[in-house]
Amino acid sequence: MRVRFAPSPTGHLHIGGARTALFNWLLARRHGGTYILRIEDTDQERSRREYEVEILRSLRWMGLDWDEGPEVGGSSGPYRQMERLDHYGPYIERLLAEGKAYRCTCSAERVEEGRQQLVAQGLKPMYDRRCRDLALGPDCGEHVVRLRAPLEGTTDFSDHVRGLVQTANAELDDLVIRRSSGLPVYNFVVVIDDIEMGVSLVVRGEDHVNNTPKQVLIYQALGAPVPEFAHAPLILGPDGSRLSKRHGATSVRSYEEDGYLAEALVNYLCRLGWSHGDQEVFSLGELVQAFALSGITKAGGRWDVDKLRWLNQTWMKRVDPADLAERARPFFVAAGAPPEALDERLVPAVLTVRERAWTLVELAAAGRFYFLPDEALAWDEAAVAKHLVPAAVPLLEGLLGVLEGVSDWSVEALEEAVKAWVEAEGHKLGKIAQPVRVSLTGQATGPGLFEMLAAIGRPTALRRIAAGRDRARG
Repeated sequence: MRVRFAPSPTGHLHIGGARTALFNWLLARRHGGTYILRIEDTDQERSRREYEVEILRSLRWMGLDWDEGPEVGGSSGPYRQMERLDHYGPYIERLLAEGKAYRCTCSAERVEEGRQQLVAQGLKPMYDRRCRDLALGPDCGEHVVRLRAPLEGTTDFSDHVRGLVQTANAELDDLVIRRSSGLPVYNFVVVIDDIEMGVSLVVRGEDHVNNTPKQVLIYQALGAPVPEFAHAPLILGPDGSRLSKRHGATSVRSYEEDGYLAEALVNYLCRLGWSHGDQEVFSLGELVQAFALSGITKAGGRWDVDKLRWLNQTWMKRVDPADLAERARPFFVAAGAPPEALDERLVPAVLTVRERAWTLVELAAAGRFYFLPDEALAWDEAAVAKHLVPAAVPLLEGLLGVLEGVSDWSVEALEEAVKAWVEAEGHKLGKIAQPVRVSLTGQATGPGLFEMLAAIGRPTALRRIAAGRDRARG
């Protein structure tokens, strides 16, 4: 099996493209095949090398490597279409020599006029084939080259998702395969690239279904084997229309920046248009073992941010805490935490807030109080007015005395010491927990008392509780 993902570097990697990349990668890895990455950059007006770099970066972030392609090499290169222009001419000349293609000198205006005449007759608007049988030579002046499409019968292909797809040849135009500028068109170069790279299976979005009969005609004209096809359904927005920017973020980079884990996005993308029983949570390795073309659904999946957020929280609980902390580090910095403050306390701090956060952005927002300078805490004045009151002063004083005597600053030792003091003094833990929480975080909500005390560290805990006591006096 040889499969390919062929993005155009005209923007960031779109969610739909990312799913196509994932489906192809899973098939290659499951079946021991070859995964090819090819850059389709013939749209020179919109293609940018920085977008290519970004696409490659996003694929690697998702955990999708490639066996052949840019930065990797391979025996079928080059892997950028603009570097392959000399590959396409000989095929066009061969089709011309065999009478399977012809030169057309019709201007754009003449072509449009012919289309309108067909429409007036109640026929499909297409080129009226005026030059088809004129046998124009290379000295005919400015011209395009068109494929001589059959006029009768059907062009068929079998699709792993849609079954047998038949198109009446009367519905197919004499496709332009080379523009008057000398550049070949997309549908032609895609076929040549797939032939030369030995692609045996083309998995792509269903928006390409209409291109497939045109491409099949090119394969047949060249006498080349036609690959297998699988057209996955489009990803839809919540309203049922095709997913677009009006529905929110649509690029892989946006979700990375919004604090989603690659594991969660990959997990969600694969289940959006692919079914496999009731299992919802899959690692990349599990997807490799389970993925099959037979599971791709015909109906488009609707983008559900709440489902993605749930998966992201699930994966934040699954990944190794030290790994999660490192991934969260830049988000803590973005939330205002000084980089030098993100010391050995980062892992325990992350563990105290990950149950309350759905993304790394929310994780950092919930846990940044651990690392902010005391004067930078965001104080909730309502929480201060409710909990840091004069009645809390003796409680905080007593707690400080207990904490100063704790040498083993662990959750277990702190809980044992504080609970023993509470029981001996006849206090209620809840009466103490809230003033302490506000003193440490500036807010009325936060992690569990003992986990928070252990994670914030002895010096900061004692300093902030003392400051809270002073506020209560005021």
